[in-house]
Order: sequence, then C-alpha cells, then structure tokens
Amino acid sequence: MSAGEDEIELKFLCEPADLAVVLAAAPPGETSEKTLVSTYYDTSQGDLRRARISLRIREGGGKRVQTLKRGDGFAREEHEVKVEGPGLDLDLPALKEALTSTKRKTLRPIFTVTVLRRQRTFDHGGATIELAADEGEVQAGDRTRRVSEVELELKAGDCRPMFDLARRLSKSAPLYLSFDGKASQGQGLLDGTDRAARRHDKAPLSRGLTAAGAFQAIARNALSQIAANGVVLREADSVEALHQLRVAVRRLRSAVAAFKNVVDDEAAEDIVMELKWLAGACDEARDLDVFAEDAAKFDADGLDLAALAPVVEAARARAHAKACAAVASGRFRELVLDATAWVETGAWLHQGGKASAKRRDMPAEKFAAKALGKRLRALLKSAPDIRGADDTARHAARIAGKKLRYAAEAFASLFDADAKPFIGAIKLLQDELGAANDVAVAAGLIERLRLKGAGLAAARQLLAAREAAKPKAVKAAGKAMDRLAAMRPFWAAI
Repeated sequence: MSAGEDEIELKFLCEPADLAVVLAAAPPGETSEKTLVSTYYDTSQGDLRRARISLRIREGGGKRVQTLKRGDGFAREEHEVKVEGPGLDLDLPALKEALTSTKRKTLRPIFTVTVLRRQRTFDHGGATIELAADEGEVQAGDRTRRVSEVELELKAGDCRPMFDLARRLSKSAPLYLSFDGKASQGQGLLDGTDRAARRHDKAPLSRGLTAAGAFQAIARNALSQIAANGVVLREADSVEALHQLRVAVRRLRSAVAAFKNVVDDEAAEDIVMELKWLAGACDEARDLDVFAEDAAKFDADGLDLAALAPVVEAARARAHAKACAAVASGRFRELVLDATAWVETGAWLHQGGKASAKRRDMPAEKFAAKALGKRLRALLKSAPDIRGADDTARHAARIAGKKLRYAAEAFASLFDADAKPFIGAIKLLQDELGAANDVAVAAGLIERLRLKGAGLAAARQLLAAREAAKPKAVKAAGKAMDRLAAMRPFWAAI
C-alpha cells in the first residue's frame, strides 16, 4: 500500500500474563509469531510529532516496511511502502507533503520498539479482524519501557463487530483501551513525559467538517485524555493527573450537552451517567487538593493551621485511593470502551429522518456559532446573580462560564477572528467566581471532616480568612462579567 488508507484500530494495554488469555478467548485461526523491530524517525526539532505524524521502518519476517501514520486514536491515515536498503524512502508522497526536502534530509532515528508479535486474522460478525498480541520494550536513549498490548485492526467490513469482540475479550482479562500508539509511547519516554499527566490538547477542527464530525473530533480528544491520565493514576497517585482526568470528563460531558440535538440517542444518557460516576469518584480528592493548597497559602500568610494539616492529609489519601481504584476498575474500562463505540458507531450517526441528517451535516462553524451564542446568553442571563448573596446562584453562573469556555476553546479554530481575548475574559470570570465559591466548598469539606479541638479551631480561622476575602472576589467577578458582556464574540461574523 502506497496510497493513504484509514487504519481503524483498537489498542489495549494489559499485563504480559494476560496476552495468552486473550488469544485463547479470541476466535480461532492460524496464529503466526515473529519478532518486529521498528525504528522511529523525526527531525531534531520534532516536526513530525507536532504535525501528529509518526514515521517508522519496521523489520520482520525478512521485510523492511516504511510506514507513515497521521492523526491519533481510533482511525488514522496510513501510508506504507516496502523499502530496500538501510535508509528511508524520502520520496514517499505523504512524507514529501509533510516536510520540505531540506527537512526530510535531517530525519534521524529517535527510538526503537522491539516486540514479539503473535498475530491472527479471522472473520467475526461479518468483519475481518486482525488481532495482534505484542510483548517487548521501547528503547529511547538509555531509557526503556515495557510494551504489553493487544491490538484489534479492522481489515474489512463494519467496525461494530470489532467493538463487540473487544467487549468479549475484556471479560477474559483486564484490557484498558489506549489511544497512544507505540510512537507516542516512545516520544514520551524520550522526553520524560511518558507518565506525566495528560493536559488538554485542542481537537483539530477545521473548516469543512460537519457538526457530527466536529463532535467526534472533540469527543475523541477528551477520551484520549481520560485514558492517558488513567494510565498515570494506575501506576502512581498524581494530583495533576487526577485534575486533568476530571477536566477531560467535564469537557466530554459539556460536548455531549452542546451537541445534544445531534447526538441524542438512547445510549447518550447512559454515557453521561457513567461520566458523572467517574467525576464523582474524583471530586472529593480534587476538592481536598484545592483545600490543602489554599490552606498552605493562608498558613504562609500567618495563620497557624498546623493542627489541620494531618487530618486533611489523611482525608486526601483516602479520597485519592478511591479515585485510583475507580480508574483501575472494570467499570472504568467499560466506560471508555462503550463511550468510544458510541462516538464511532452510535445510533445517533444514522437515526431519524431528514431533519436529523440536516443537523448532523450542518457545517461545523455554523453549528458552533449557534451553540456558542446559546451558551453566552445563558451566562449573561446569570449576571445579576454574580453580585448577590446566593452562593448557589453564583456557582450556577460559574458552571455556565465553564461550559462557554470549553465550547469556545473547542470551536476557536473554526473562525478567523482571534478567540484568545474572549477566552481569556471567560477564564478571568471563572477564576474570580471560583475564589468566591471556594468558601462554600471549604465549609462543606470541614463539616465532612468532623474536626475537633485544635483542628476545628484552625479550620474556623481558615474559613474566617476566606470569608473576609470573599467580597473582593465577588466584586471582581462582577467587573469581569461586565467586561465579557461588552466584548464582541469571535464568532459574530458567522
């Protein structure tokens, strides 16, 4: 294959001992076994990585194959050609499209992946599927990392049977869906970010997408962030990974809400409920993390909060253990797989009549302008509540601001106008509302901690200090709302 084709694949992380279990549970067929050595290339400036492209030469079975893949996750563009000799084929059309002649000449090996692959191809549910069980290691410089994963690649037919098979295999062994290919794993190992928290990476939206296509891009992006931070939390507790996991869950829930009239099928409610479960499993830990950071700031300002610290740390440890257990659970595995299957193959993609099809096929920028306008109006409607005494109403305004910000960040690339000033204004409003909201959150946490004696006295000091700072935050939030209301939305020209 030299022309580009879409590679449609599900990749799962698992323990080495589970590979044989999965093979035994898979449909029967002849299983081949071979050692594959893949050398990945990039420029010293990382041009391919920034363009979401991986380039490798794989050696195995007496063949050398050069492969370029573009994109992330479930479906990626793939270009493949057999090569002779030791070097790269610099004239591969997709590579010429990605890099200038000068840049192509600077491509160099950056890491290698060596695996023992056990591979089987079979028909299942009318689809032809290739299963690969890989065990080996990634080596980047003097750093190595184990590889143990199962891949299901669709060779022909509809992809729904592949998801059905994945669910079946997941009952035989704990399989965690991952959206990071071996190229991403090697890059992370190379730069030391292989187990760092995965921050939000804007979905690549461009003109020409439909509303349905835009939703899929945003949802894939969020699911990738959820899965990646789950990997971090299963290996070791991480305050930042837990925070970024919650952010990704909120972004996905926000996207489902924004695209409600496009994706509203029977499965949507179940997906949202499971996302609420996952967020709920992490909420206490995150609230305690913020509380501890806040307490440290006030302690540095002269409050004596020493008696409070051990109680808070013990509560944090319990809450983080609960969150880590959630992302290691079968329920988490099912959520990520079911949500991915829904995004890629859900009934929402084809159900309904002409009206439904028209909503799905609406140009993404037109859909985005309508959705952003609706969310801005909802936020501005809450403006009178900003300066009031009702913490619940102010919190509702904060949530409306978050929804608008998530949508603005997701859709910004669809418009010519610079979205940064508008998004910055929303963020400022969120920060000020968050400062005011922290008082109510802190009061609830302190009540749940059931403090006594010196710990309770220290907590009351902290609450008093927070209450004293609250009027300033409320006033600043009101001004931030006024500034936002006066701004011209970046989507206004649509």
